[in-house]
Amino acid sequence: MCEYFHTGFLDSEPLREADEDLASEVNLNNTVMTEEEREEIQQELTKLEEEINTLKQVLLSKEKQHAELRQKLGITPLDELRNNFSKGWHDMQSSTAYKKTSETLSTAGQKTTAAISTLGNAITRKIGDMRNSQSFKSFEEKVENTVSTIKTKVGGTGTGGSFEEVLSSAANATSQDTPTNNLMDSPEQPC
Repeated sequence: MCEYFHTGFLDSEPLREADEDLASEVNLNNTVMTEEEREEIQQELTKLEEEINTLKQVLLSKEKQHAELRQKLGITPLDELRNNFSKGWHDMQSSTAYKKTSETLSTAGQKTTAAISTLGNAITRKIGDMRNSQSFKSFEEKVENTVSTIKTKVGGTGTGGSFEEVLSSAANATSQDTPTNNLMDSPEQPC
């Protein structure tokens, strides 16, 4: 078989006139048609083409009548588009694929919410554990001592207190306005 490919198709020679005559005589349908059969088929083809043209004219007439009736009823192309969209949306929502996807997304949302809740609880627990740790208590004591020292130097009472009280008092201290010397506002200014 390979020899045939190598010698037959690959080593082809240009067509000769005898080959062209032979090719033109070959009927691809392998049926011999009489002149009467050919005329009959031609007449049938002509008749079919006429019917197709008639049907096209009838269809155009019906489409025109359809458009006129819709116009009389006040149905606009926008209304039709809206109705088609609404129907398509309804069909999509009632499809099995949509329902399965919706259920899957709902389940995924519930699982995500649960995971975030669990994560939040874990973070809260870790922060609580951290506040109870020895290093945090040591830090809290240092902050309390520093605030007490600052209060004593500034003239406040060095009562200390819990970490929250110390932070609250420090925040209040920074938010209060500090007195300013307004030398420029005095009516008498030295020259």
